Amino acid sequence: MGRISFSCLPAFWHFSMSPLVLPRLWLPSIRQLLFFGLVLGFLGLLYLLLVTGKVQRSWIRKENFHRHLARVTDIEATDTSNPNLNYGLVVDCGSSGSRVFVYCWPRHNGNPHDLLDIRQMRDQHRKPVVMKIKPGISELANSPEKASDYIHPLLSFAAQHIPKHKHQETPLYILCTAGMRVLSDSQKEALLEDLRTDIPVHFNFLFSDSHVEVISGKQEGVYAWIGINFVLGRFNHVDSERDVVVEVQIPGGDQQEALVRKRTAGVLDMGGVSTQIAYEVPKSVSFASPQQEEVAKNLLAEFNLGCDAHRTEHVYRVYVSTFLGFGGNAARQRYEESIVRNTLSKNKLLGQHVGETAESPILDPCLPTDLQDEVLAATQKLHLRGTGDFDLCRQLLQPFLNRTNETHSSLSGVYQPPIDYHNSQFYGFSEFYYCTEDVLRMGGDFNSSKYASAAKSYCATQWRTLKERFDSGLYASHADVHRLKYQCFKSAWMFEVFHSGFSFPKDYKNLKTALLVYDKEVQWTLGAILYRTRFLPLRDIQQESLKGIHSHWRHSFSFVNNYYLFLACFLVVLLSILLYLLRLRRIHSRTMQRCTTPSAKWLEEGLGSTPLPVTI
Repeated sequence: MGRISFSCLPAFWHFSMSPLVLPRLWLPSIRQLLFFGLVLGFLGLLYLLLVTGKVQRSWIRKENFHRHLARVTDIEATDTSNPNLNYGLVVDCGSSGSRVFVYCWPRHNGNPHDLLDIRQMRDQHRKPVVMKIKPGISELANSPEKASDYIHPLLSFAAQHIPKHKHQETPLYILCTAGMRVLSDSQKEALLEDLRTDIPVHFNFLFSDSHVEVISGKQEGVYAWIGINFVLGRFNHVDSERDVVVEVQIPGGDQQEALVRKRTAGVLDMGGVSTQIAYEVPKSVSFASPQQEEVAKNLLAEFNLGCDAHRTEHVYRVYVSTFLGFGGNAARQRYEESIVRNTLSKNKLLGQHVGETAESPILDPCLPTDLQDEVLAATQKLHLRGTGDFDLCRQLLQPFLNRTNETHSSLSGVYQPPIDYHNSQFYGFSEFYYCTEDVLRMGGDFNSSKYASAAKSYCATQWRTLKERFDSGLYASHADVHRLKYQCFKSAWMFEVFHSGFSFPKDYKNLKTALLVYDKEVQWTLGAILYRTRFLPLRDIQQESLKGIHSHWRHSFSFVNNYYLFLACFLVVLLSILLYLLRLRRIHSRTMQRCTTPSAKWLEEGLGSTPLPVTI
């Protein structure tokens, strides 16, 4: 078919076509253009909504993931040249020694929902900035004037790692624990007063009288709970879609008010002398008696970890209780004292000599089979021989828990709020980890039946065989002969404390025994500085608000808002295309009117034989 060539237009509009075969797609009507534009606009809007929401969620998740991951893998040396980095010091004055911990954190992001991102400072060798000295500060009870000289090496060490121009804004906290608690009030006050007086003379840290004190066991437990949950990321409530949540009744608020947020983890810690439990109590509790309510007031801590007292997302109600004498070594000592007392009484009553020689030992089911051991009585040495009976050992240990029949009680009848065993998680540290991992090699997720079976098998194994395994390196590298000897006893004691003392069911699946959290030793000092610096973000938030309208506009013009810019650009481009098509249609219409001649009409009617090209 012939073609009609249009050459009256400018060069860049020149094209050639056949009007008989010209597709209607290139000659759309007004309605078609509007329909086409609406479809494109709808598709663009749909794309915007889908992509914006997806990217926003993935961006928030990715940010939270990287923040959490940075906390986990935070092993890089601290960049002390960063002017936006802040520092803080906590001195832990314990019973056997004192340690200084140096922490750092970047400038707060201005979001009142977020806590400070506090991390332990690391030196140029990527090692935590920590220093320890011995003995404990309580040893200076009779010479309190030496307290500041005692603490001076720790603060000098910390001062060397913190930029000097940052000293005056670096908070310093000196917190004393168990060793100082046993001193008289006058002795404690004399030591603290010397620190309050002399430290500001020699150091320029942010330090006041309230920054040095003897903290209670309850405070120490709360700080430990805060530190562990902070490292686990349980205080980040922004993105909890994939996390287990819990419904919380805010302490002190309306009983109908409830908040859904991430589930926090409880803490179980069994040392050599004491055992401690700490966990969040998400809902209000009732008491069996006024006396129990009065006791509970000393065991429940209610606090706001956030920087804004009017916000409730970081309000927590935590139960903390410490049980002296219920640690692994102290419990063994109480058990041996009971054995000695009962044996001597029975020997005196029946005229026997059990335990006085290795040939007639006291049979102890809490020691591995055929293990020979000795205990010192008041005037003599008694001999023990293990029979390795795990179940009998558990029965003998139950009276040492001092349980009562009172509801909501635990060890020694101490009040314990109900635990939602179906929606809770606990981490077990120290002896909870050593008992499961050092010898039994079962650290991590705790399974009660498997643990009991492994402990029973260990107890029943001949001591000679256990020693051979130890010499072959089959146990943990830090396990020693003392661990081997008393593993049977401590396994039974831990089992009874957990299930009979704290009343955890034997099918409880949410206990993890651990030595470290994310490969890091979490000290209560981390929780202490988190709590004591909780109002510092207000300074950064107020500075953000003073940047003015322009700064606010720039801040609000965020990553997500760029998609609105994309939509605007898309609509401009769409409108340009529509205008171009309309202009093209008008030009074509005018051209066709000029080109309509008798010969063209004759050609259209098909009366001619061969169409001829017409040039205008």
